Amino acid sequence: MTRKRVSSGSYLEPEIGFSRAVRIGNMIAVAGTAPIAPGGGTDGVGDVYRQTVRCLEIIAQALADAGASMDDVIRTRVMLTDMSRWKEAARAHGEAFSGIRPACTFVQVSGFVDPDWLVELEADAVTG
Repeated sequence: MTRKRVSSGSYLEPEIGFSRAVRIGNMIAVAGTAPIAPGGGTDGVGDVYRQTVRCLEIIAQALADAGASMDDVIRTRVMLTDMSRWKEAARAHGEAFSGIRPACTFVQVSGFVDPDWLVELEADAVTG
């Protein structure tokens, strides 16, 4: 099967050696997605909700670039540096997925590459 790689233009993709998303057949995996602002830096410093929204925007674009949509998402993973703030991330996740309701896991991590990042998301999708 053909492997299609999708880039979001993140400065970390070449350094780490990863793709924002990879599609093989009807399966798409979207890598851990951080709240990187369109012009660089962190979108929504200190704001879990805004950072989650930004991560979801990047994921939606990666899926579109791979020939899919948020409707095709079957699983998400939400990683937070402070689990006491899970409801802020859950609000943004619910706005994006309330009608889709993928399998979802929330986990707490000790930190991310950039200390301003409070959340990262991953998604898996399957198309028609």
